Amino acid sequence: MRLVFAGTPEVAVPALDALIASGRHEVAAVVTRPDAPAGRGRRLVASPVAQRAEEAGIEVLKPHRPRDEDFLARLREIAPDCCPVVAYGALLPRVALDVPAHGWVNLHFSLLPAWRGAAPVQHSIMAGDEITGASTFLIEEGLDSGPVYGTVTEEIRSTDTSGDLLTRLAFAGAGLLAATMDGIEDGTLKAVPQPADGITLAPKITVDDARIDWAAPALRVDRVVRGCTPAPGAWTTFRGERLKLIHVAPVPERTELAPGALEVGKNNVYAGTGSYAVELLWVQAQGKKPMKAADWARGVRISSGESLGTEGTV
Repeated sequence: MRLVFAGTPEVAVPALDALIASGRHEVAAVVTRPDAPAGRGRRLVASPVAQRAEEAGIEVLKPHRPRDEDFLARLREIAPDCCPVVAYGALLPRVALDVPAHGWVNLHFSLLPAWRGAAPVQHSIMAGDEITGASTFLIEEGLDSGPVYGTVTEEIRSTDTSGDLLTRLAFAGAGLLAATMDGIEDGTLKAVPQPADGITLAPKITVDDARIDWAAPALRVDRVVRGCTPAPGAWTTFRGERLKLIHVAPVPERTELAPGALEVGKNNVYAGTGSYAVELLWVQAQGKKPMKAADWARGVRISSGESLGTEGTV
């Protein structure tokens, strides 16, 4: 088939690579978000997908909105049979959805209908799911509600951050998306409507969502830290300033600490929760680089009775 691939961030690059490497389909063009400011100089930088497409000599389209008439006109000229999508980042209007004969097929990082929305991987970890996966589905105008072509499953490990899990799903999903294109072309794959039950939503994780509630159980604290790593980053407060939590570990045998209370040993830092303590392993203070929590604690000289998260909103 003649394809136009839509995607923007690094997580979409493995799927683009898989389609280029398949040799069975032609990636005629790539659609991605416009160049965005990045780095200290806020210089405009092309998206990872745009950079990969340019390396491969593929035409890159960067509409400000997918309903822009010049973009739609070029899309009609290319006349794709299908448009595979991975994390493009903009809503597609009906006028664009109608261009390819086989529609726009999205690779979504959950087992639909679970975790429809912008942050499925983060929500699956924060909810304590043991299994997740990726799905390919035909895009409709509803939120991730279209019929499903195929899925792959992936175990969520007890130490997975959302970054770890998303990386594995990006590569597993790339193979699924390529196989879905093959099945659509040869007519062996039909999309199946999603069940009406089991629907959960995964809206974008906000900074407020990433704030640690020390009255919550230790497992919940651990899941929020892992689910919010690397972005937006779990955080708490210490002496009125934000402290980012990068890695913690539940310690079931330590039940004596009150929620948020700190205890510092020679090489360990513990914080109480609503159940048992967690050990702080890696943290990042405001204006500082990530560091081992024990090094941070030595630097700030924590006094007996000090706690995390006791100040008002920062």
